[in-house]
Amino acid sequence: MSAHGAVWGRVRSRLRAFPERLAACGAEAAAYGRCVQASTAPGGHLRKDLCAPEFEALRSCFAAAAKKPLTGGS
Repeated sequence: MSAHGAVWGRVRSRLRAFPERLAACGAEAAAYGRCVQASTAPGGHLRKDLCAPEFEALRSCFAAAAKKPLTGGS
């Protein structure tokens, strides 16, 4: 059972670190949010893939943040 506990410990540690890691993607999240907001404003027309470049940048940032190794920790 200790191996099972060790796995869940690593999972919990990664989940706790995730919000901090995603905070590094603030610029990308803001750019995507501005694009969506502009296209849904009065007179705007939100269409599929309209904000694709901004979304891809945000997705790439999230993926890179998720791959970073844990430092220190429990």
